[in-house]
Amino acid sequence: MPQTILIDEPQPGVARITFNRPESANALNTLMGEELRLAWTELAGREDLRCVVLAAAGRHFCAGADLKERNGMTDEAWSAQHVVFEEMARAQLRVPVPVIGAVNGAAMGGGCEMTLACDFAYASQTARFGLPEVGLGIMPGLGGTQLLRRCAGERRAIELLTTGRPFTAAQAQEYGLVNAVTTPEALMETVLSVAAEIAAKAPLSVRALKHVVRAGHSLDLAAAMELELSAYNRLFKTADRREGVASFNEKRAPAFRGA
Repeated sequence: MPQTILIDEPQPGVARITFNRPESANALNTLMGEELRLAWTELAGREDLRCVVLAAAGRHFCAGADLKERNGMTDEAWSAQHVVFEEMARAQLRVPVPVIGAVNGAAMGGGCEMTLACDFAYASQTARFGLPEVGLGIMPGLGGTQLLRRCAGERRAIELLTTGRPFTAAQAQEYGLVNAVTTPEALMETVLSVAAEIAAKAPLSVRALKHVVRAGHSLDLAAAMELELSAYNRLFKTADRREGVASFNEKRAPAFRGA
């Protein structure tokens, strides 16, 4: 039983991971990193999974690394802990279905990086973001520099990273970190509604779309279009494609089976 996170399934095919250290603003400690690494790895292997929501208990999403735990750490201990965090972040990125962030309160440092590692995110009006590592003599190390550049652009990314300046939910939407801003009360309802919408779609198509968009980013246009075509050619031969067309013509909801 995890001690720092909660895992549940609020809807069929939708898993939810909730940070559960509210007394510490959900700061990321070693145990939390280990539990998240395992949770992401297990979810990635589930063929029945359609979508994942990443959320937090309490007032804050994640205040970043637990600096109380890090206080006085040797360089060796710091390095060993960071390996856990690196593996955690990469396990999140390997999940083959969409991961949606539901961000409330502070999402600083590693909390901001885990938001960036989601496929997309929604934020409450209370959310505050930032990558303040430059003021601690370090820098983001969980993909934050590269993921921020991809959504916000190079010039904005360098500004935010080198100043360590916090920014609001509205600014996060402007910069491309989050897709929409809601009231605190509407945040989870909004995210679960989107998750349900995704879960109702053809699961092989959803997985292929995530893969093609992500993998195509590092390819030139011709290669990326070939990647897209390869996925398309696999999908039109599936039973779900036949079910999708049949349900449309029969004016009924499709019953996709992931086959």
